[in-house]
Amino acid sequence: MVCPEFSHPQSSSPMAKPRNRSFWCLPDAFLVFGVAFLALLLVASFWSFFTPTPNFEPTVTDPPSKLNMNPVDCSESGFGVNLKSDPKDPTFYDDPEMGYSLEKPLKDWDKKRAEWLKHHPSFAAGARERIVLVTGSQPKPCKNPIGDHLLLRFFKNKVDYCRIHGYDIFYNNLLLHPKMGSYWAKLPVVKAAMLAHPEAEWIWWVDSDALFTDMEFKLPLERYKNHNLVVHGWPKLIYEKKSWTSLNAGVFLIRNCQWSMDLINTWSSMGPMSKDYEKWGQIQRSTFKDKLFPESDDQSALVYLLYTEKENYYDHIYLEGEFYFEGYWVEIVGGYENTTERYLEIERGAPKLRRRHAEKVSEQYKAFREEFLKEAGNGKGSWRRPLITHFTGCQPCSGDHNQMYAGESCWNGMVKALNFADNQVLRKYGFVHSDLHDSSTVTEIPFDYPADEGPW
Repeated sequence: MVCPEFSHPQSSSPMAKPRNRSFWCLPDAFLVFGVAFLALLLVASFWSFFTPTPNFEPTVTDPPSKLNMNPVDCSESGFGVNLKSDPKDPTFYDDPEMGYSLEKPLKDWDKKRAEWLKHHPSFAAGARERIVLVTGSQPKPCKNPIGDHLLLRFFKNKVDYCRIHGYDIFYNNLLLHPKMGSYWAKLPVVKAAMLAHPEAEWIWWVDSDALFTDMEFKLPLERYKNHNLVVHGWPKLIYEKKSWTSLNAGVFLIRNCQWSMDLINTWSSMGPMSKDYEKWGQIQRSTFKDKLFPESDDQSALVYLLYTEKENYYDHIYLEGEFYFEGYWVEIVGGYENTTERYLEIERGAPKLRRRHAEKVSEQYKAFREEFLKEAGNGKGSWRRPLITHFTGCQPCSGDHNQMYAGESCWNGMVKALNFADNQVLRKYGFVHSDLHDSSTVTEIPFDYPADEGPW
């Protein structure tokens, strides 16, 4: 629609008023020129109306206060720590004698770490519960054709778990000590992680062939407040059976403190970096009659320290046997379908567990679910989700495996476990694997929350 003033231009123009006598006295040429100029102005007016002038100025929006939003301070992370502040005060990092390698033992670590936290006060709050998860794999591509794919999915699983619970994660695929390969490679990485993360109270090592299969579960750190190392193990198997499998060193939680630094020094002294490496293999095999291979390994070494120096280590090491801190895959993967059905049965009777929710609040739903799991049990025979399923005896990268079972059972079991865990993550995004044996299957989850229930 054209505005009225432009629809009848002559009615509002000064030219429409009675003209005075001086106008008629102008020369004819000047009069013609004036009429032409007026016509040109009218055409320009019509053109500007139908073709608005582009606005190249930036759009101004309402300030955050009017939009009920707070300005973001990019100097802080989502956890309230200042990531941009590193004061000039000297810390252990400025000590030229400090080294990350196993050959350089560190002293007074508790004092040095406390001093660093004093200079970085935003990290001090919550430090007692801060965890860094550390894992890794070999430096070279896998020999197993599907090995690299499996390792990627194992790593994704750990990233998912850490994202849900707010943990940092470090993945290493290098040998930080040239002699400490295979299962010994974890010790130099763990020490380096302790130094790289003085803000963290705990370093959580998880083998590359282990995955989280209860994505909601969070470690009961209060239970470990008087201990410095947590491993899955059984005292009876250490002190009565003298078994090298009395604990599993593929998953452990270690406190970031001087005691742990000393333990790593002692522990690694039985590894390939030691001139007595061969002798330690002989000692371990003579001590643990069920140990079948001659080389000294990290697990036998830790059991040996607990067995021979109980007074120095037992009170500081928590042997977790109340839940699957890590669980042997052979006794677990066959129960995933039953566990899935039992959890769905609980949700059918508890609408608040079926409610769609943000991934960031998953821990709250774990607390809701716990009241329905009192009869689920723990460990072997339980239908509770195991925290970690560990594919001990299966090597996804090399393709080697324990001769007790076929390689296909390893790889098929891994796929099933990965999909079982992935379903717990995918459902927060509205989807689920319909078949645990087929990673390519995915189904959208229909809305299933009674409208008359209300939030809770």
